Amino acid sequence: MACLAMYAVEKIGPPECYLNISHAIIYLCEAEKSNSVLKAMKKAEKDAENEREDNVPNHLKNHPSTNKDGHGAYKYPHDFGGYVAQQYMPDKLKDRVYYEPSENGKEKNLIRKKFSRNIKK
Repeated sequence: MACLAMYAVEKIGPPECYLNISHAIIYLCEAEKSNSVLKAMKKAEKDAENEREDNVPNHLKNHPSTNKDGHGAYKYPHDFGGYVAQQYMPDKLKDRVYYEPSENGKEKNLIRKKFSRNIKK
């Protein structure tokens, strides 16, 4: 929305673009807010700075279409409906949870989906 308002300012200019800017301001003021992404980003940054000595899981070390070097079988998520349970993080971090949806806005729907998702293994 903000980018569209900026585009209107660039292409239409004042005073006509003021209506677009006003719509964008109202939309952003009414939008549901959450800092869950910021919290997740901070946790990930901390681990990236402090956990540098760990290894990448073997199945992520080669291209998914090849397995000639014995690194293990990578499961391509698109072959499993867009999600597949496999380890993406180093061993030290494999159980770490970064993003935790809040009960605010649409995030509460993510919490419901998390427990009802049918995961193909």
